[in-house]
Amino acid sequence: MAADKDVLVFLDDETVAESYEEQAVWPVLLVDDEPDVHAATEMALRNLRFEGGTLAFTHAYSDAEARKILQQSPPFAVAVIDVVMEREDAGLELVRYIREELRDTSLRIVLRTGQPGYAPEISTIQNYDINDYRTKSELTQTRLFSSMTMAIRSYAQIRQIEASRSGLEKILDAARELGRPSGLHQFSRGLLTQLCALLRVDCDSLVCAAIRPSTQQPYVLAAAGRYSDWVGMPLHDLPNSGMRTRLEQSLVQRRHLLDGELSLFLGGTEGQALAAYLNIERELDSIEQQLLKVFCSNMSAAFENLQLYLDIETLAFQDTLVGLPNRNALLRMLEQEQAEGRTLALIDLDNFADINNILDENFGDAVLQAVAARLGERTSDDTMVARLASNLFGLYGTEAEVNPQVIEALFAEPFAISNGESLRLSATSGLVRTDGKCGAELLKNAGAALKQAKRLLRGKSLYFRAEQSRAARDRINMLQMLRSALSEQHLELYYQPFIRLHDREVVGAECLLRWRTPDGQFIAPDVFIPIAEQSGLMIAIGEWVLRTALNWRAAMNGRVAPDFRVAVNISHAQFAEPSFVGNLLRILREAGVPGYQLELELTESVAIENFERLKAKLEQIQAEGIEIAMDDFGTGYSSLSVLQRLHLNRLKIDRSFVSGEESSGSFSMVETIIAMADHLQLKTIAEGIETESQCAALLASGCQDGQGYLFARPMSEADFSSWLEARAGG
Repeated sequence: MAADKDVLVFLDDETVAESYEEQAVWPVLLVDDEPDVHAATEMALRNLRFEGGTLAFTHAYSDAEARKILQQSPPFAVAVIDVVMEREDAGLELVRYIREELRDTSLRIVLRTGQPGYAPEISTIQNYDINDYRTKSELTQTRLFSSMTMAIRSYAQIRQIEASRSGLEKILDAARELGRPSGLHQFSRGLLTQLCALLRVDCDSLVCAAIRPSTQQPYVLAAAGRYSDWVGMPLHDLPNSGMRTRLEQSLVQRRHLLDGELSLFLGGTEGQALAAYLNIERELDSIEQQLLKVFCSNMSAAFENLQLYLDIETLAFQDTLVGLPNRNALLRMLEQEQAEGRTLALIDLDNFADINNILDENFGDAVLQAVAARLGERTSDDTMVARLASNLFGLYGTEAEVNPQVIEALFAEPFAISNGESLRLSATSGLVRTDGKCGAELLKNAGAALKQAKRLLRGKSLYFRAEQSRAARDRINMLQMLRSALSEQHLELYYQPFIRLHDREVVGAECLLRWRTPDGQFIAPDVFIPIAEQSGLMIAIGEWVLRTALNWRAAMNGRVAPDFRVAVNISHAQFAEPSFVGNLLRILREAGVPGYQLELELTESVAIENFERLKAKLEQIQAEGIEIAMDDFGTGYSSLSVLQRLHLNRLKIDRSFVSGEESSGSFSMVETIIAMADHLQLKTIAEGIETESQCAALLASGCQDGQGYLFARPMSEADFSSWLEARAGG
């Protein structure tokens, strides 16, 4: 067993029932309509001790008054009740009320009457568990003392039995829930309650020690009361030599020491063991000693089972990296509970792949551990926190604790990573309210909401709606249609020209993917490209785009300048393929196009790949004369150091910066990017140019090339050829 699995904490803030021999007072209810009887009874029993305590009387003078007191007061040990009061059977009706309506089976009842003719039948005494019945003339001080002593002794025994039963129930509950984070805690509380109830000891005197296999030394595992500072202390360092000796003897000899100060031994598997020291300051009788041996034998078996199940639970239901329940544990909880008024949230860390790849996996693991720690610390025990996948966490709890506001607050502050760094994270989440559905369906619906949120509300939360299931089905249908479109050649390339700004010459074109359905309708790229990337179909589509664009470039020879370049967008999924470079060069050779006539546009997300592998790929590509442009620059995650080390050829300034006026803040960013590119000896091209003023401002800032509606919209092959001819003729 791992070192962190051999710990049982036999201590909690739950109070163990008091020992009845040390009870200060026994509460007694006197019910009689004669005040003289109250006074005589109290005088007869005053200053007498019963089972180590004195009596505290509460007085009622009628059945109705007694019922009111019983409803409002703490439990009584004994009730002395007159049979005949305001009615001939008032006392018996009160007894029936106590047993049947209040369901109080612990209270001991002594009946008495001054009118023997109204004595209860034997069946009534048996059915209502009446301790004693006496006429008032029989109740001398001696008999009254004897009757009260028997009643209090019976009450104390019943309460002890109830305490023992409670402890056993807790042990059974713990055995049923060993896999939950609270399972070990509940098992420990039940064990402690049972032991204290069995021996009637103060828990301040309880110390437990554990021994690990091989060379590990015994140590104090848990301590109570005045020994609480000793937790974690090696056994050989205990200040109390007598206690230390007794525990060492139990652990070495693997047996109980019941003579004098107690040391109990509980053996486990693989050399694991527990020892408990009790200083109860009294001798145990033979029955108590036998009970202890049986108790420890049962607890040793429970301890072995606990160790076994903890191992199984850890493997099957716990995430070992962050120490949280895993997907199996969450699904089990959802299947078992199926409660109303609760919410399941799936939380996905945004851009975690970037963190994991740009930095390293160890840092990524530290980030996951920091997130897991915060989720656990800032949610109550009533909320289950789980890790379902790499950067996917789950929360399951009440709507008050699992909602968009709470999730946003969890990520509002930076996370302290293990190496001392501070990191801000955002998360996208999908939520679903429980409505009696099975666990698997809840997970599926929360997942559908999460996917929708990642598409539309990245960094925010979205509740599941039935329409999202339909949207998921629509995406599946669209994927099938896209596969057919690729195989049946319904995909097309459109081309938008690159213009050299200082003389308005055409120096190249970007190819743009278009999908026309059989009915002539176009499906927007931002709709189908994410589906293609998520499904893996983008690899095949990307190869088709590359081959089609290069064949078009070869066909344009003689109609454009030799240095006219065709730019092809390469997705991160394509570029990450190990065979990408080999396939690219093969297609280039098949098309008969020299490398300098091709430009690859990569988004900044490509930079999240392993840097050395990325650099090696780029060097292979550039060795063939192919230029590399970074697309949408300024919207992603690239740093200046990355740009310096990758030796790119061109920066493509995103349209969001170009669309502002020359005097606006966004255009100031354009000037900064161009100045930085100039410093790094990179060429620049701006997209989204729509006005002459934008063009002039870009030219004045030093930007070389541009594209946009000012010059031409994306065009089909035929329209592009016509456009070129019109320019030449003009």
